[in-house]
Amino acid sequence: MLHSRLLNYIDEVARTGSIRKAADRLNVAASAISRQILALETQLGTPIFQRLPKKLILTAAGEVLIGHVRQTLKELSRTQVKIEELKGLRRGEITVAMMSGLASNLVPSTVKEFRAANPRVKLNLTLFNTGTEIQLAVASGEADLGIGFDFGKDSNLKVLARGVGRLGAVMAPNHPLAKRTGIRLGDCIDYPLVIADTTSAIRPYLDAAFARVAIDLQPAIETNSIEIMRHAVMLNDGISFLTPFDVEFERRAGRLAYVTVRELSHDAQALMLVGHTRGTSAIASVLAEMLKAMIREVAG
Repeated sequence: MLHSRLLNYIDEVARTGSIRKAADRLNVAASAISRQILALETQLGTPIFQRLPKKLILTAAGEVLIGHVRQTLKELSRTQVKIEELKGLRRGEITVAMMSGLASNLVPSTVKEFRAANPRVKLNLTLFNTGTEIQLAVASGEADLGIGFDFGKDSNLKVLARGVGRLGAVMAPNHPLAKRTGIRLGDCIDYPLVIADTTSAIRPYLDAAFARVAIDLQPAIETNSIEIMRHAVMLNDGISFLTPFDVEFERRAGRLAYVTVRELSHDAQALMLVGHTRGTSAIASVLAEMLKAMIREVAG
């Protein structure tokens, strides 16, 4: 195994594209990083970085190496956590990859609870735009856990929890339709529609539902941001279409209402928590259990 200090040098240079920036972040001399990387390239018999005028980028050999580097760093971190736990100290670092809508809704309350019990554990909450990016982050070892919607199958990943949330209409509590027990899509078209754009996982469900009832979907606002959808309908008489997972915090706070829609009654998204098949650190498993409980609670 490569020396851990060199592993950190390689990883930071790959992330920043610069030996100087890596040296600043690691608080070491740039010459020390350069010297060790050159020595490794000599040992391997091939360059791992291509030196461009303003940036260093990984060569093909470097791309192969960086996977080993990051995997080894993760394993080292897990080993350190286990050692700390044996000493009776709950320390370590956990990286969770997630979609942005979850970061401002469901996850914060679980993080608060976890931090209260484990104040010495550092949490890295990293946002991604797509489920594929989240899966890649966990499969590569960049993240310990991933949480998002409708993940595809991946032989490197294990589904730790799964909860189904049905799409429904979301609106302000004082909206004319908010007190109904159920509505139809036709009831919604007289109000401004705030709709997930075509890059979002929700959109295909909506396009299909509107097509089935021969209603032309004409959004007032299209966005790939669930935060924007939530806030836009809070501030006017608009309607959006989301799952209970997307609006749990706002519903409890009385800022949004969720109403079932007949034509969407069979359309659901699966909120999934995934980890690597090889397992994860003991402290990350503690957080995973808390996230599982949160998913079960909201899914009912």
